[in-house]
Amino acid sequence: MQLEDMILVSVDDHVNEPPDMFKRHISPKFKGQEPHVAVTEHGQAWVIEGNKVTGLGLNAVVGRPKTEYGHEPTSYDQMRKGTYDIHARIGDMNVNGVLGSLNFAAFPGFAGNRFIQQKDKALALATIQAYNDWHIQDWCGPYPGRMIPLALLPMWDVGLTIAETTRMADLGCRAVSFSDNPALLGLASIHDPVWEPFWSLCEERGIVICCHIGTGARAEYPSDDSPIGSWITAMPISIANSAADWLFATFWKRHPKLRMALSEGGIGWIPYFLERADYVQQQHGAWTNFDFGDGQKPSDVFRKHIITCFIEDDFGLKNLDAVGVDNVTWECDYPHSDCMWPKSPESIWNGVKHLPRDVIDKITHLNMMRDFGYDPIKILGRENCTVGALRAQAGGVDIAEQSHLGGLNPNFDPSRPVTSRDIKKILAAV
Repeated sequence: MQLEDMILVSVDDHVNEPPDMFKRHISPKFKGQEPHVAVTEHGQAWVIEGNKVTGLGLNAVVGRPKTEYGHEPTSYDQMRKGTYDIHARIGDMNVNGVLGSLNFAAFPGFAGNRFIQQKDKALALATIQAYNDWHIQDWCGPYPGRMIPLALLPMWDVGLTIAETTRMADLGCRAVSFSDNPALLGLASIHDPVWEPFWSLCEERGIVICCHIGTGARAEYPSDDSPIGSWITAMPISIANSAADWLFATFWKRHPKLRMALSEGGIGWIPYFLERADYVQQQHGAWTNFDFGDGQKPSDVFRKHIITCFIEDDFGLKNLDAVGVDNVTWECDYPHSDCMWPKSPESIWNGVKHLPRDVIDKITHLNMMRDFGYDPIKILGRENCTVGALRAQAGGVDIAEQSHLGGLNPNFDPSRPVTSRDIKKILAAV
């Protein structure tokens, strides 16, 4: 295999919602109450229930020089058009050699947390449904085979969650965004039997439960004085605590086909995580009263039910057997600052070129296609799906770095490392 032969499907990208999406899709009953974009002193911002909120340009710094990654975009003209326009996004995917993409929300929060916390729950439900309709029709609809639908859910009510999951499944959606720890949002924990009908529905319909980092548990700032690099380093691994919680859940025994994904969690830490889990069960299982069933170890349950992903993770790729080669998928993370656009193929190739072709195929696209019920090759033909074929279609896409686009200028002190306090000031201003 050569770099140009790879087929890349990303299980974790993001969309910055266009300004008119809710106006076009909100129920007529709630016209005039939908979220909208307003002009602010810093540019633009989403307004929901009368309050201006963050999230319009969340970390959408793709295409900028790395020296400007700290400039949080505060208007649409400060971002690449591909962050919010589906036609431009396809061009950016082509030039990056990426065939398919699953996109988490920005302004609503990765799992729709902002809507979950709305006071008017009737409006919140209508807003979630409007988002999902836009996502299916306008974001995933124009280019069959390129976008994988991902639904938001009204998690404050399990009955509504089941109804919306069913509605989206009927429209062909095989993935939902769910908090990695709903208890931290004031909702029932994943161990509460109230979720049992939801697990059953997801298992029955083959729906993957996608838990993105930061949707419940979060990487905490060690202190306001801590260099921000320490926080960025720990961010993917911050989902480890929630991963352990899911791993030791009892519902897996009742739902042998249920699958969940640790979105943007990385894979390099997983070998030790699984070694530790197996040790804990062996050493402490006699008194903790937890039985994984059928003589299974925690690592067996993990590899049967939990999907992982990576951007650049050489250690994890060198230890695929310990992670589970059938569990691993790839992510691009467009348009965030960890994204390697437009050189994602070169980035992943450096980590996988030592692997057999069948393993490369699994982790770049086949595992994702199997778990998410997604088959772009059937729609587009394999010859049109490779890195080389997609890049051949990308004529005219400008990949030159775009500097001085604006955004909230952090004015960092060049004499010292950027700290958590500095970042908090930026977010407070936005």
